Amino acid sequence: MRTVFLWLLALLPMVGSVHAQDKGGKTSADVNRGRYLINTAGCNDCHTPGYPQAAGKVDEKLWLTGDKLGWRGPWGTTYASNLRLLASKMTESQFMVRARSEMRPPMPWFNLRDMSDRDVRAIYRWLKHMGPAGEPAPTYLPPDKTPPQPYVQFPMK
Repeated sequence: MRTVFLWLLALLPMVGSVHAQDKGGKTSADVNRGRYLINTAGCNDCHTPGYPQAAGKVDEKLWLTGDKLGWRGPWGTTYASNLRLLASKMTESQFMVRARSEMRPPMPWFNLRDMSDRDVRAIYRWLKHMGPAGEPAPTYLPPDKTPPQPYVQFPMK
């Protein structure tokens, strides 16, 4: 019995890849939906370096790897995080909680809040399917710290 348990435990890491692809090596419907949502919901606009400047013509392997462009306003300076690294360290349940949490501007967190669970799970499954890539984005800076260039300055209130 113990041997069977250990064997099943050894197979656990492969469950994610089985879920992402069918037996023919094709990508699952959830992963494809996640890709579609990422592409149409504007996630790449901030979380993929150079995406707007390239009119969306950025290799998919670079999608959602974060950006060094700062967004500075009364809240401080925020950076679009590397979602590929973030998701690689989270379970699907943890990602769901994070996606439903309020975030600093200019992240439109309310868009994620209003997405269906199915859609948020599909985004997570695409992130897991693609795997970790890139470097962490710079960390948040409080309002009294001047960020290095480049950054977008929002009007002060």
